[in-house]
Amino acid sequence: MLTTRTGFRFHVRPALYEDDGTLKDFFSHVTRADLRFRFLTGLNEVGTSQITALTHLDHDHAENFLAFTADGSMMIATGMLACDAAFEHGEVAIAIREDHKRLGISWELLAYIARYAESKGVHTLEAIESRDNHQAIELERDMGFTVAPYPGDPTLMLVSRQLDRR
Repeated sequence: MLTTRTGFRFHVRPALYEDDGTLKDFFSHVTRADLRFRFLTGLNEVGTSQITALTHLDHDHAENFLAFTADGSMMIATGMLACDAAFEHGEVAIAIREDHKRLGISWELLAYIARYAESKGVHTLEAIESRDNHQAIELERDMGFTVAPYPGDPTLMLVSRQLDRR
């Protein structure tokens, strides 16, 4: 169980094959702007192939974490970690349900994923952010990430942090 700075409690677990419907419903409660920030493209809805890619993982180099309310009744966030073969880099992407923003969930979920990445031996945790996603970039900066222009695309930022390798 995780507790945010606001006192909100939630639990996290890896996505399973049978979570396709849960994820589909979750993404119907994410703003269009946040869908664009999460997938870095304009979407009206998340399609079946994208949902499948989030639930049918190798669980060695990629993990999609699902966050639920303390009572387990509602999915409120998702956080994906995808690592390269050598675990040098792990890319993270998070989405929060619209009616659960500003509770500190993003902060705690990102910290959880960073700890998980450290335990896997990941050296650098990265996020590719839209330059317009000011809230995410500020949160990551507050958590010790550095922010730089993304090579070759002026609309994106590369946010990264060195992790302790174990």
